[in-house]
Parts: sequence; structure tokens; C-alpha cells
Amino acid sequence: MNRSAAVFRETSAEPRTESVPFSHLSLELGHLYMEDFVEGPARLRRHFAAVRPWVDAARAGLGPLGTGRRPRISTCFLIDDYFSRLSTPAELIPPLLAAAADAGLTIDYLARESGCAVADPAHRDRAELAESVLHRLVESPPPGSNGFRPPVSRTGWLTNGRRAPARRTSAALDSTGTVWQPPSETGARGHSVFMDVELWNGPDDDRTWSCAFLASVWQLVRLGLLRDNGRAVLTPTPFDDQEFPAEWDALPPVLRLNPQAAPFTAYVTCSVLPARFLPVEHAVRVILDQVHVEAEALAQIAERSAAEGFAVPAGVVDRTSYVFPPGL
Repeated sequence: MNRSAAVFRETSAEPRTESVPFSHLSLELGHLYMEDFVEGPARLRRHFAAVRPWVDAARAGLGPLGTGRRPRISTCFLIDDYFSRLSTPAELIPPLLAAAADAGLTIDYLARESGCAVADPAHRDRAELAESVLHRLVESPPPGSNGFRPPVSRTGWLTNGRRAPARRTSAALDSTGTVWQPPSETGARGHSVFMDVELWNGPDDDRTWSCAFLASVWQLVRLGLLRDNGRAVLTPTPFDDQEFPAEWDALPPVLRLNPQAAPFTAYVTCSVLPARFLPVEHAVRVILDQVHVEAEALAQIAERSAAEGFAVPAGVVDRTSYVFPPGL
């Protein structure tokens, strides 16, 4: 009688990181606050009219692929429904899409900023995305640091260098001769551009995540680098309905509005934003530079991009780019 042999596999040998499809470029057409939408359709038309030439430039700047194929480019737009909800999806989204169309632009994917905090909050498999990115932060210790500074998980503040000493001292009163020192940027070239970024405020059990931190999550999702226990997160939901709902929570975190759109996630991103977002995106780059990304997710991108002959920077932060058009 034949007996079936027992087969043993190490858990580490099983695939753990879900694969996602990739465009070459994820092109963000804007990120507006609710207050911007309240100004009406004319405000939206001005926005997309100013964005249009820079979108064309970003597309042209990507260039053709070495194989002669056309690059895959998808567009997206992020709506702030996290910090305020002055209008409903049914009232806000149709004029937004119409204004984009008037400028000759198509929004392939529409995303809600609240989804960058908690994806699918009503679902039993809800993913605490902001919390998971917080746990992935690996602070870069500045030269000469002594571990006195509390960790970011306690303070909610992340910096790109060494802070000035917190206590006031005087050479006349301090026997050690310690005097005030200015803050300094790690890896500064000549002069420092020091930044201290607030990631959240409020109590630990009811945090309000900062715009900069949620924007960092947004970049990681667009780059296809964020997973929840190996599962892909914020996977776009096809929008087949004729009307948008009256409640934001009834809307999936990411909608695919264009059935023919290239994939939502991409090897690199470009965001066309109003100039007021420049300090926020500077903070985003400080955060991304200190996020530990799963090796398997990075390996998947490296393998696929190499097969296509498409060069992807090694550093995560270097995969992002921005345009801040004047007058936007």
C-alpha cells in the first residue's frame, strides 16, 4: 500500500507580499481642500486650466520606453474629506469631473484622503494605514546624538537632523561650558534646511493625523509600496453607478472612474499642486526618507522595471516629483 509522503514547507518560503500592477507614472492632477470647492465651478476651471500645460510637460518628460512602446500613465485626484466635509460626493464630484473635462483632462482615479488614515473603516478587515506607516518609521540619528530625544512613536514629531538643545544654558552658569547650539540638517550641503514635522496631535486613542503624514501614506500607496499583512491596500474600486452617494463613507477610498485607465500604482509619481503645498511636500520627503519599506515590495518593482528597461531610483523619496505652477 502506498502512503502519501508528508510535505513540509517553511512559512518564509510562501509568497507573502501581494503583487500589484504598475504604470510608469502616476500623475496627480491636484489636491484641494473643501474650502476650495465651496468657491464654485469657476475655481475648479481655473485650477485645471493652470494644471493642463504642466500635465503635458510631465507626460512628455517621461519620454518613450526603450522598447518603443508608449509609457503607461494614469491620473489621480485626492479630495480632502478627512479634515472637513462641507459638501457631499453627489454635490462635489460631478462639477470636479466637468471642470477637468473642460480643460481636456481625464481623472482616472479619485481618492479620499480619509482612506489614507483608515482604509475601509466599516469593513471588518479595515486597515489602519497611517498607524502602520508610523510603525515603519526608522529615525535617522543625527551625528553626535546621545539618545536623549524621545522616539517619534511617543512625541509625534519627526525631524531631518539635530534639534537645538531644549534647555536654556549659559556658559557662566553651566560648569560644563555647554552653550546653545543651532539645529542642523543631517547631510546638509553647506547650510542646513532644518525641518521638524508634526505627524499627529491629540490623544493616542483619538489621533488626528497631519496633512503631511497622510500625504506620505498617499505617496507610498501610489508607488505600490504599502501592504497590510502582505495584502495590497487601497485597491481601486470600479465606479459603475450613475450617481455619487450623499455620504463620503459610502464612497470607496479609491474609485476607478476610467475603465480604460492604466494601473493606479506606478514606478514613479508626479504631483501638480498649488504652491501652498510646498512646505507640506517638503515634510513628506522628510518622512519618506525614514520609512522602512518591505524588501519584497521593492524587489517586485526592481524586477519588473528592469524587465521593461525603465530606470527606477533606488531611494523611495527620489521616486516622487512635483510641479507647483504659479498662480494655481
